[in-house]
Amino acid sequence: MIETRYLTKVYKDLVALDKLSLTIDQGDIYGFIGPNGAGKTTTIRILATLLRPTSGQAFVCGYSVNGQAKHIRRKIGYVPDEFGVYEDMSVTEYLEFFASLYEITGKDRKRVIRDVLELTDLSYKKTAEVDSLSRGMRQRLALARVLIHDPDVLLLDEPASGLDPRARIEIRELLKELRNMGKTILISSHILSELSELCNKVGIIESGKLLFTGTVTEILSKVRSNEIALVQVREAPERAAAALLEHDLVIRAEVLADREGWIEVEVDKGADDVSFVTRLLIERSFAVLSIREQEIDLEEAFMQVTKGQVA
Repeated sequence: MIETRYLTKVYKDLVALDKLSLTIDQGDIYGFIGPNGAGKTTTIRILATLLRPTSGQAFVCGYSVNGQAKHIRRKIGYVPDEFGVYEDMSVTEYLEFFASLYEITGKDRKRVIRDVLELTDLSYKKTAEVDSLSRGMRQRLALARVLIHDPDVLLLDEPASGLDPRARIEIRELLKELRNMGKTILISSHILSELSELCNKVGIIESGKLLFTGTVTEILSKVRSNEIALVQVREAPERAAAALLEHDLVIRAEVLADREGWIEVEVDKGADDVSFVTRLLIERSFAVLSIREQEIDLEEAFMQVTKGQVA
């Protein structure tokens, strides 16, 4: 559905995108991650046919951004990071205006507007003035707007930026519903914990260069070399840590000073699992209260992959 090949955008001496190549398949929810100035918004604007690339190619639904913008715009819904206020317009009037641009008329227009208001949970606000809505409601209205013509691809630039926790949850649940409807979604965001729940693929970009693209599982495996287990013993955690270090598969066993009785155990990735840690401690007469594997998250992976640079 989306493909870029050596996509490059240069502003005088600034390289905003540097030979970006990625592929997003139909039905993918692709999380586009990177620090401010990394090139995320530039990429999305090129895919939305609002910017021309300096070189390289980009295709959306099989159409090229170079020369086939009209076809692409029929296939996409683009939500920028800032929502323009339309003064003196109600929510329904706002949606009717955009429906008219897509030449949706009569009963079809009323049906479509009713459906998108219901999907975005804005039916009770249909007569409200657009500029009276909260930021969270405006973001939902922006999504309602781009769904009017039933696009195949959604390009969402920081849709949860600046929202309070409740509004972020509402947007996240709406995006899950759109995923279930089979939409292909490219979403940039700084809220990495939510991307890991939403996305089946992610791309990490920094200084205009794509550092990683693949599934969430692949990136977590890439940045973790060994398994980490957290184990709690009833007493003598120092002696328990020393006992663990005698095992060939234990690389590190460190008592956590701020957590009573807990030991962080680094296990060689060649181990089938960390269950041997419990067995070893029990054999040495230590009372094991709890054990669990420490999972790496997308935020930690992002910090390891990137260097904090911008284009």
